[in-house]
Amino acid sequence: MIRFSAASKSYRVNGSTVPALHPVDLTIEAGEVFGIIGHSGAGKSTLLRLINLLERPTAGRVFVDGRDVTDAQGAELRRLRAGIGMIFQHFNLLSSRSVADNVAFPLRLQGGMAESAVAERVAELLGLVGLSAHADKYPAQLSGGQKQRVGIARALATRPSILLCDEATSALDPQTTASVLELLADINRRLGLTIVLITHEMDVIRRVCDRVAVLDAGHVVEMGSVADVFLHPHHPTTRRFVAEADHREGRGPEFPGVSGRLFRLSFRGDATYSPLLSRVVRDTGVEYNLLSGRVDRIKDEPYGQLTLAMHGERLDDALAQIRAAGVDIEEVNR
Repeated sequence: MIRFSAASKSYRVNGSTVPALHPVDLTIEAGEVFGIIGHSGAGKSTLLRLINLLERPTAGRVFVDGRDVTDAQGAELRRLRAGIGMIFQHFNLLSSRSVADNVAFPLRLQGGMAESAVAERVAELLGLVGLSAHADKYPAQLSGGQKQRVGIARALATRPSILLCDEATSALDPQTTASVLELLADINRRLGLTIVLITHEMDVIRRVCDRVAVLDAGHVVEMGSVADVFLHPHHPTTRRFVAEADHREGRGPEFPGVSGRLFRLSFRGDATYSPLLSRVVRDTGVEYNLLSGRVDRIKDEPYGQLTLAMHGERLDDALAQIRAAGVDIEEVNR
């Protein structure tokens, strides 16, 4: 659905060229939820805004639905943007217009629809985002989560095939963030939209995304399925994001003074809930000490990650049995 071919972006600042995004080659498939994560200044928003040409690449090409749109102008650019909805961190609602009028705004701007058809579409969208009872209210009367739902409804008004989310949950509390992410996942399932979501929180990526790209200083430093990147991060930036999501940021050396060899076991799917360790201990007689662990979900897939200290004469046999059950094992360096 979306392809970047050596796309880059630089700005002129005080007579100097400052690169915001180094050449990126990246493909986003139709119907997937693709996450882009990075710290402030990493180039996330720049990359996102290349898709609807709110920013134009300095070099390279951008393709949407198989078409090179890099140089789109006039009517072609308007058609492109009509097919790409966008929601923003700070909502960007029109304060002097009601909820219904905010959602209707892009339809009236586009033109060609009778008012009865506009009203029908607005009612459909407000029902989708759970705000049917708030149609006549104004943005100042809404909570942050409700404002963002209005923003989502407005972004869907023109029936886009792509939805861009620019830090859509960063201004929300954790509970409201969860409800908005659940809504986005439901929209992706029901409408088959391609969603591109940027964030600086790995937990947001874990909850809704299928694949993720990690940006650092304008470079894509890691990319893959969320499960692979989350459970087996390679780049230091990715490891920091995962540590923050696991609330491990800032700790000192892990598990000083613990005897035995340390291993991190990563379970996915049905293996997450199986009594594998009990069976292995009975069969091999190894002993283990559970040092840390987490069981959760990556989108719809259960996963678990345990850190163990293990020792015993048949340790190699135990590790072989664990691997045979489809569990990834990584030895932890002290």
